[in-house]
Amino acid sequence: MTSPYGSHSPQKTSWRFITLIVAVIVVALALLGRYAYLMLKGGAGAISQSQERPAERGPILDRNGRVLALYTGLANVTARQSSVEDLEAVGEELAPLLDQSAAAIRDRISQSSTDFLYLKKQIDESTIKLIEEAQAEGRLQGVELEYIPGRIYPERNLASQIIGFVGDENKGLEGIEYVFEKDLSGTGEKGNQVILTIDINVQYILEQIAEGTLRETGAESVMFVAMDPRTGDILGSASLPNYDPNNIRSSTETQRMNRPVVWAYEPGSVFKIFSLATLLDRGAIGTDTTFLCNGYYEHITSGGERIRINCLGAHGRVTARDIIVVSCNAGAAYASDQLGQEDFYEGLRSFGFGSRTLSGFPGETAGFMSPVDRWSGRSKQTIAIGQEISVSTLQVLQAASAIANDGILVPPRVVSRIASPEGNEIRSWDAGPARQVISPDTARTIRSAMVDVTSSIGTGWRANVEDLSLAVKTGTAQIVDPETHSYSDTDHIASCIALLPAESPSLILYMVIVKPKGEIYGGRIAAPAIRQAAESLVDYLGIPRGLNPLVLHSPQVILPQEQTPVITNVVPDFTGFSKRSLIPLFLRDDLHIEMQGEGWVRRQSPSPGTPLGPGTIIYLEFE
Repeated sequence: MTSPYGSHSPQKTSWRFITLIVAVIVVALALLGRYAYLMLKGGAGAISQSQERPAERGPILDRNGRVLALYTGLANVTARQSSVEDLEAVGEELAPLLDQSAAAIRDRISQSSTDFLYLKKQIDESTIKLIEEAQAEGRLQGVELEYIPGRIYPERNLASQIIGFVGDENKGLEGIEYVFEKDLSGTGEKGNQVILTIDINVQYILEQIAEGTLRETGAESVMFVAMDPRTGDILGSASLPNYDPNNIRSSTETQRMNRPVVWAYEPGSVFKIFSLATLLDRGAIGTDTTFLCNGYYEHITSGGERIRINCLGAHGRVTARDIIVVSCNAGAAYASDQLGQEDFYEGLRSFGFGSRTLSGFPGETAGFMSPVDRWSGRSKQTIAIGQEISVSTLQVLQAASAIANDGILVPPRVVSRIASPEGNEIRSWDAGPARQVISPDTARTIRSAMVDVTSSIGTGWRANVEDLSLAVKTGTAQIVDPETHSYSDTDHIASCIALLPAESPSLILYMVIVKPKGEIYGGRIAAPAIRQAAESLVDYLGIPRGLNPLVLHSPQVILPQEQTPVITNVVPDFTGFSKRSLIPLFLRDDLHIEMQGEGWVRRQSPSPGTPLGPGTIIYLEFE
């Protein structure tokens, strides 16, 4: 009888059934073989293996090789409920390792509503090794390690906005960690090293002075940056308030802001050195040209608009030098009338204003300078005194390099080079070519005037350092109120810039104080910080003082640093060493060191003289 579904014979149906049975048997044998392989590979009772360790993220170093960011291995401890056969033994073995009671571990595994669960997250390297040893001996069946990379920032808050931080997956999210993610992360192996231009000692000095200034002025924030104008190297860049990248979840967006790079503001009278340089260089005024300041600038446009810019005092007849020395607003405004709008605009653009510096920092602002066709009848005069234009701290440093280098502008940079894990240079970092923007004579004229700013009649006399020539300019600017869109009567920016030594500058210092309370003038609250930094840095950087011949100074002055203990075939005595001095030992693949606490080593295990084997873990406790 023919089936309504086709003409299949019983014999054909039997063969298909046999074929299906054979296929099932083959799949079952394959699974059993895989099961046996995993058991043999991982030890008795191991169902699934802990994942392979991720590639080590490369370190970030300062210009002298000091570690600013360092890889550390962490792991999460997991369990599969269905794979744990001896729950009692697992609880007893893990209790001291995870700092939990055996009963609590047993309850968590047995009462879990899911087969897979986490027992503890982010255990350290020493605990990882103990669990791995137990697994290799066939214990802890059903317990696995989920390796995760970690990051240590040994200098904590120091230069934190420059360095940035990584996320939970060890991917760079801000700062150098973000910009150089591909170099640092590596591909299945150790990542490359990123070497900065920052000198951690300079950074520390700037941050200490900035903290004191922030505290004394009650300001909203403070920026303090040091740059070598000859190379563009940023030696230090303080931005307060800051944060600790080791504890990123406790930080705020404001603390993480790299203000010298991303924040644009009106610079105030510091800008006069660039506007006067433009006017002198383009022949609009000469060194002997004078203007009358009777306490204000006044001009009536062809359309009948009266323009008035107030000055701090009636300075009488002033030259370009006088305008810089006493910071005369009226003189600068009258001087700007001598040059056409387009020429004035192009001259300031040549200093880099209105464009990013391409320094290697992420999120850099271009600032803002309106094109000439959007200028009002007072724009040129207002820009000449440092208002109606916004700049970044980095742009000011770049422009100042032209004043320092006899007219040659050198772009700033924060990254020096990229090196392999072994330390071999892969490539250097170049922020762009140097270029001549003003004549050497113009640059020297401006520097000479800036030296007089530190005299008894200048606005920057508080920056004066005995036996050292500084070229200085101070600044005070009002801040636009975001609600009224007019200048605030209470909010100001105080600043001071210095080139030293004035004859042939090798260092630029620039401080910006945002919204100080009480005293607001840059010459009174920013200039003293410049003096303090210059006193601290001049000898460290080997800068000659004016009355001391250069031959009395060594080519480079180095602060005393602790030596790292010598590692032989026995454990050395670490007692008394600081945590900072021991950081290089973290980079060695042949050592396993665990550190706890801050300060100096007070206790260690094993004791000094103990034979040092490949698996020895050294525990150091700091106080």
